[in-house]
Amino acid sequence: MRIGMLTEGGYPYATGEARLWCDRLVRGLPQHEFELYALSRSAEQEERGRVVLPEHVTRVWTAPLWAPADDGRTYSRRERRRFAECFKDLVRGICAGEPEPFAAGLYGLAELAREQGGLYAALRSETAVRAVESACRAPGALRSVQRAQVADLLDFVDELERLLRPLSLDWYEDLREVDVCHAAAGGVAALPGLLAKRFFGVPLLVTEYGVQLRAHYLEHSADASPGKGGPGATGAGRGAPRPAVRALLAAFHMRLAAEIYARADLLTPGNAHARRWQERCGATRDRLQTVYPGMEADRFATVGEDPDCGDPDTLVWVGRIEPAKDLIALLHAFAEVRRAAPDTRLRIFATAAVPGYLADCRSLAAQLFPDEAADAVTAGENPVTFEEIGGPEAPSPADAYGSGRVVVLSSVIEGFPITLAEAMLCGRATVSTDVGAVCEVIGGTGLVVPPRNPRALADACLSLLRDPERAQRLGAAARARALELFTVEQNVAAFKEIYLRLLAGGPARPDGGIPFEQPPEARVPGHWTSPTWAAPAAAADRTPAAPAGAPGAGPGAGEARGAGPAPATTTTTEATV
Repeated sequence: MRIGMLTEGGYPYATGEARLWCDRLVRGLPQHEFELYALSRSAEQEERGRVVLPEHVTRVWTAPLWAPADDGRTYSRRERRRFAECFKDLVRGICAGEPEPFAAGLYGLAELAREQGGLYAALRSETAVRAVESACRAPGALRSVQRAQVADLLDFVDELERLLRPLSLDWYEDLREVDVCHAAAGGVAALPGLLAKRFFGVPLLVTEYGVQLRAHYLEHSADASPGKGGPGATGAGRGAPRPAVRALLAAFHMRLAAEIYARADLLTPGNAHARRWQERCGATRDRLQTVYPGMEADRFATVGEDPDCGDPDTLVWVGRIEPAKDLIALLHAFAEVRRAAPDTRLRIFATAAVPGYLADCRSLAAQLFPDEAADAVTAGENPVTFEEIGGPEAPSPADAYGSGRVVVLSSVIEGFPITLAEAMLCGRATVSTDVGAVCEVIGGTGLVVPPRNPRALADACLSLLRDPERAQRLGAAARARALELFTVEQNVAAFKEIYLRLLAGGPARPDGGIPFEQPPEARVPGHWTSPTWAAPAAAADRTPAAPAGAPGAGPGAGEARGAGPAPATTTTTEATV
């Protein structure tokens, strides 16, 4: 079977735990052939290179969302009129929250781009700005967009061009040949699969371990906080958008999510929390199947199988140090724990950190424990320590979790709590705040308290510190649950069955093709391959052309086999926009 894997800002570039599930899935299904279609978010991401790909990843196509994508094409009068009609429908659907015009405009623009190209210039034209202005002023438009000013319209059109850039990619003739399109996220990443289904009837599977619509809301609500950038700008490094721009972008993402959820053959949320978001955006239950992310349990086996390892008087926190994790509440809670149990320690292990927030946490710790901090100079015992994963005390996450008996999660915002699942694989008792999918992941094997409640957090920690046997029982139950639900094996088995089901139950394709019509040996090189078989194979393995005048364009530019990290110059020329 041929699987087209669609990603945005993730595999094959990402190396974080939350996104490497794609790599584990691909490696767990060597009997299938995978093709990667990746949208990159920044030049820095491409410069870091790719993860090493297995041999059955036969093709990698990449395109940047961050670089200009002007193909130099301009429209004739007839084509401009066609663009104006389609774009008017699209923005009317955005501004009025109407799904039918939005879908008609989106697919109309996709067909125009497929036939003529030129969307980059058209989407940045005065025609586009005037169409957005008319939609914002029209009766029935959302109140939040009615007062958009010229600067707002220009910012929104600029951002919309970037978001609609996948419509111009030369991917669809190749996607029509795959058996299943698997989008590793919703939103922009799923656009190529949505169009492949529209044009060619290719089954579309969308997996969301973090709902893209929710992530957009959280990102822009954080951008709107005091002190976040300058006025009116959008995009990375350009400050926070104004209210009207935020409202227009939110309406676009809402309409896109609803269209994806309505058209996808199957949606696989990573937890019930994500599933509820999808249902509220229009997904029907008969096309929803929860599939938990797969984690490498072997990395935590040594710690998990030794319940006596770790200091019984130590609380452990692991994760990215940022405001959403609410370490301020954790430090206040630990101050109460110390008053009741003076020998207790708190070890904070950072996988990454927001520098300003980390400085605030260190300052608060010094204020809450001034005497201990002073004594630590001579005694070497500070009750709160800030450490990094990969340091001498914690070379790996397993070492961090194994340094104590109780692991704490104090977040106010969570999707699927990866660190909580890792702590469970390590057999640790956990104390968590009731956010996101925490209760679903814990399932009764840990203590859960309300968020932003230091007193409740402190009481729960003290109850486990004072009862080591209970903590050990909860840790053993947590490990058993994690081994049942959150392993690579269960994830791979679930998607193996889903791929076969989608292929078997998919509708007939508009082009008349049927699954497995071409024998597999037609694409397998070997000494038995005759010239009549070799020619189609070579045609199917063509190298995509780089844009005219693009740096590094030439033979071989645009595609990489499953060998290893590719240089940034190669991935840059792989844009086929």
